[in-house]
Order: sequence, then C-alpha cells, then structure tokens
Amino acid sequence: MRAPLRGNSWRLLLPAALLLALLCVVASAPAETLEEKLQQTQGKLSDVRESQSAVAASIAEQNRAIDAMIGEVSALRQEQAALEAELSAKQAELDEATAKLEADKRHLARVRERLQRALEVLRERLVAIYETGSPDLLNVVLDSASWSEVSTRADYLSQIQDYDDAVAARVKELRDEAKAAVARMTDVRLQIKDARDVIAVKEREAAAARQQAEARFSELKAAQAERQAALDTLQSRESALSDNLAAISEQLAASGAPVPTGAPAPLTPGQSANFISESQASVPSAAPPAVAAAIEAANSIATTPYVWGGGHGSFESSGYDCSGAVSFALNGGGFLSSPLDSTGLSTWGEPGPGQWITVYANAGHVWVMIAGLAFDTSGGAGPRWHSEPVSSTEGFIARHPPGY
Repeated sequence: MRAPLRGNSWRLLLPAALLLALLCVVASAPAETLEEKLQQTQGKLSDVRESQSAVAASIAEQNRAIDAMIGEVSALRQEQAALEAELSAKQAELDEATAKLEADKRHLARVRERLQRALEVLRERLVAIYETGSPDLLNVVLDSASWSEVSTRADYLSQIQDYDDAVAARVKELRDEAKAAVARMTDVRLQIKDARDVIAVKEREAAAARQQAEARFSELKAAQAERQAALDTLQSRESALSDNLAAISEQLAASGAPVPTGAPAPLTPGQSANFISESQASVPSAAPPAVAAAIEAANSIATTPYVWGGGHGSFESSGYDCSGAVSFALNGGGFLSSPLDSTGLSTWGEPGPGQWITVYANAGHVWVMIAGLAFDTSGGAGPRWHSEPVSSTEGFIARHPPGY
C-alpha cells in the first residue's frame, strides 16, 4: 500500500514548481494598468488553482488508501480485543477450575482423616468381638436371672450392634466420599489441561493479531506522514494564494469595485436546529434537504460508543471515532462518498466556515457544527450532540461543503 503512495510524491513537485514560477512572474511583472494587471493576475490564479487541483487529486488518492488502512487496523484491533477477551474468559475458567481442585484436595484430606479415625474405631471393635465373642440374644436370655435383666442386657446388646453398624456405615460412607472426591479431581484436572491447551492457542492467536495490527498501524503512520508532506506543500501554496487574493481585493477596493467578504450569513431561528438531547437534534423547518439528511444521519449514530477506527473502511460500524462520526453525518447529507480521517477532512470541501455546516479539523481531532449545534466525540462516550461546542476552534482548520 505504501509503495503507490511514494510513487505519487514526484507529482507533487511539478505543481509546486509551477506555482512558484507563477508567483515569481506575478511579483516581477512591470507596472501596467489596473485592468490589465487584474486580468493577468486572474489568469495566473486560474493556473495556480489548476495546479492545486493536481495536488488535491494526489492527496485524495492518499486519503482513500489511508482510510482503507484505518479500517483494516480497526478490524485487526477489534479481532485482537475479541481474542484477548476469549483468553481472559478461558483464564478465568482455568482459575476457577484450579481453585475448585485445591478445594477438593483439602476436602479429600479431611475425609481421609475422618476415614482413618473411623477405621481405627472399626478395627478396635473387630478386635473386641474377636477376643470376647459376639453376644447374641439367646445367650443373654439364658444368662439372665430375671426378665428385667434380660431387657436391660437386650437393650445394651442392641446399642452395641447399632454402634457397630454405625461405625461400619460411616467407614463405607467416607470411602464413597473419598472415591467421589478423587473422581471429581480427575475431571477437574482434565478440564484444567483442556483449558491450558486452549489458552496456549489463544495466546498465540492474540499475539499474532497484535503483531499484525501493529505492523499495519506502522504502515498507516508512514502513509500519513507522507501525506502530511504533500499537505504541507499544498498549504504553503494556499498561503501564497491567499496573499495574492488579498492584494487583488485591495486593488478591487481601490478601484471602487465591490469586494465579496465570503462571510456566511447568520442562521435565522427557522434555520437553527434545536438541541433535544445528546442523542437527538431537531431538523430546522428551513433546512435544505441535504442538511436535514446530515442531521438525521448524525441522530442515527448519536448513541453509539467510541471505537478507534470506527466508521472507516466502511460507514457501517458498531461504534465511531471522531472522523468516522463526522464522515457518517456528511455522507448522510450526500457531501461525502467515502470516510476521511481528521487530516483528510482538514482539506475537504471549501475553506472557512459555512452557513449550515462547518467542519473543524486538524491532525488529531475533528468535529462539526450543523445548523448551529455541535456534533463531537469529545465530552461524551462517543458521537453526541452538544448545544454548545465542547472542543475549541483554536488550532482547527474550518471547512464547509460548497454552497452550505
């Protein structure tokens, strides 16, 4: 992607050289009549504008390539985030299984202690029965002198048998409990092994996605730096052109001809949008259809979260960054056919504020005023409406769609 961008760099030198030559011609021209000088200057300015168009066309190509890169980097970062979320969830599952295994180990140790004590009691009872014999009811009757003694000895015999049965049952119960604990621990160990295997795979996938995203982001920054060099050339020519236009205006004023100021007319009450909430602005009754469509487009994404690179590569996204949100609104009004980043929007449209729409852009941020309301990702969790600007206009380049 970067090689084609570097291949366009030589094209930028031709218009720049042409502009410098034209400006030198204007500066060194001999004294002439005002009318002739104006006509010649206007002709030169026409040539300069054509040279600017050539640079702008090259920058437009760079903008499209950069937008595609932003979309790719955003998708890669989202894929990386999804993999890391899966990795985190699997790690939580592993931690839970490990904690469960440790709890089962402690429980098994306690069961074994109780089983050992129960076995010792059972062993003692077996030894006692072996040494003294096991009494039965017939012997108790024969050896007793009275029915009262029979009853007492029978109760005692029953208690001994109940105790022996309880000891044997307790030993069996503890053995079963120990077996169940061992079986659970075996299952948990298998679960831990599977979780560790999945985590190892997810870690590799997340690392690969992170590496791919970082590599593509490096290409993006290189392309943006190359475009910035082209923009610097364009802006230096625009500065020279502005000086030339100022000189022409002074000459027109001196000759008594009307000089257009270019300042937009203020909005009337019927042209101003009403702030309803951060997620909704009303459409002014006098708004042109394109402006109304831009407001409605902004309304449709004003509840979405901030997502870096959201709205680039494709207007449709689960969230938007500053330039993605502004591009979406402008596209809704038919002013933009493909997304631009903040630097691209700083050269979009025509210079200066517009009556209906003004985009304020620089290399780091962009926001827009539409029918008197600010639409901005600053001051909120994503693109939101604001009754007053939350970003300063200082340090931003004002641009507007032609005629608006």
